[in-house]
Amino acid sequence: MFLNRSVQNPYHNENTQFLLTTNPNYVGLVKFLMQPFLESPKTLSVDCEISHTLKKAWIRIAFDSEDKGKVFGRGGRNIQAIRTVMAAAAELAGQSVYLDIYGSSAMGRDGISFDEDREERPPLPKTRERGGDNGPRPIAKPRFR
Repeated sequence: MFLNRSVQNPYHNENTQFLLTTNPNYVGLVKFLMQPFLESPKTLSVDCEISHTLKKAWIRIAFDSEDKGKVFGRGGRNIQAIRTVMAAAAELAGQSVYLDIYGSSAMGRDGISFDEDREERPPLPKTRERGGDNGPRPIAKPRFR
């Protein structure tokens, strides 16, 4: 029930039909949503591929790896919000959208790539196998109160 009875159907107007026949500007929307999170927005690279027969859009994003924490946000909240906005825009056009995020080939912090960033860890201590003659085992005494 709508309070304004002068509008017959508030969800359909002449502009809605125009939105359904054209593709959203995915590249512009992604840049608008992601640039506030980036230290250097010039490093943002967006590629969009649209299949009209499958009604799907694939969007590939690449940016500096130093901005990864800001773009993803705590618990992935920022990137999930971006995906939600993109899905809503695609749904208006009758499409589904897939957002792929690629890391840059640049080095990580202090000139070290992410693969080299892991420190070598000492091997884990060997565990004693149960059931064999591995020597005396400590006896756990029950507690009495």
